[in-house]
Amino acid sequence: MSAPWLMVLASLLFATMGVCVKLASAQYGSGEIVFYRGLVGALMIGVATVWKGTTLRTAVPARHFWRSLTGVTALCLWFYAIGNLPLATAMTLNYSSSVWMALFLLGSAAVFRTRPVDRRLVVAVLLGFTGVALILRPTIEEQQLWHGLAGLLSGMVSAMAYLQVTSLGRAGEPEGRIVFYFSVGGIFGGALLSSLAGWHAHTWGGIGLLLAVGVLATVAQLMITRAYAKGRPLVNASLQYLGIAFSFLYGVLLFGDRITWLAVVGMLLIVAAGVRATLLRTRVVTASSVAPSTET
Repeated sequence: MSAPWLMVLASLLFATMGVCVKLASAQYGSGEIVFYRGLVGALMIGVATVWKGTTLRTAVPARHFWRSLTGVTALCLWFYAIGNLPLATAMTLNYSSSVWMALFLLGSAAVFRTRPVDRRLVVAVLLGFTGVALILRPTIEEQQLWHGLAGLLSGMVSAMAYLQVTSLGRAGEPEGRIVFYFSVGGIFGGALLSSLAGWHAHTWGGIGLLLAVGVLATVAQLMITRAYAKGRPLVNASLQYLGIAFSFLYGVLLFGDRITWLAVVGMLLIVAAGVRATLLRTRVVTASSVAPSTET
């Protein structure tokens, strides 16, 4: 399957996972959903690894630890937001990770003076956070400020996790191994959070939702990782935002979510800023890779 179709399908699967998370949140805490999502993912990758005759042994365990720490933290915050906000709103706030990545790039350039600060990137960041403000405004008015901030923070921590995934990819780690150790991190992180907040009894419907979350998330994550390995980063990043559109439709049709025009404008601004920031970051990476080394 081509990279664009992988991204489209993965975006649909992630949006569908969001529906399952929202339904499961009525019965389970965020930590429990993260725990079972990690358990299902680890089992799936483990079985696939044995089937293929490959190995999960890694030479960079510390990098996997930091990727798991940031990724699981972002996941807990995101699931918490999904359970308490309109689905499209929670999805959009998490997808603000591209805007945070641009902000990190600007901060690095300003502090270490590695390259001149690109004003176009500044505009993209300001555009993105204008969209965030428009989305959070109705959230604040509905006394859901903490839920909205959790969703926003999930986007910021997701950007950190993305940096770790990039580092692991450059170290030669395959996508299956990256997803496996992230899933293991979810098991431990989810268990810790659930031990503090308390575990809930199961029902057959709840078990089905937890299994669906794990399977959908793992398959979608593998698809996205594969798409970025074989496709164009800008095209992939642009298509990934289809997840917001899918979530919007799910929210309206299944949950009766009321999305204001202000929130819609905010979503569009975040999408535009994310695509623009990805384009500029791709150009920077490309220029860096072809430029002669200045190290002595």
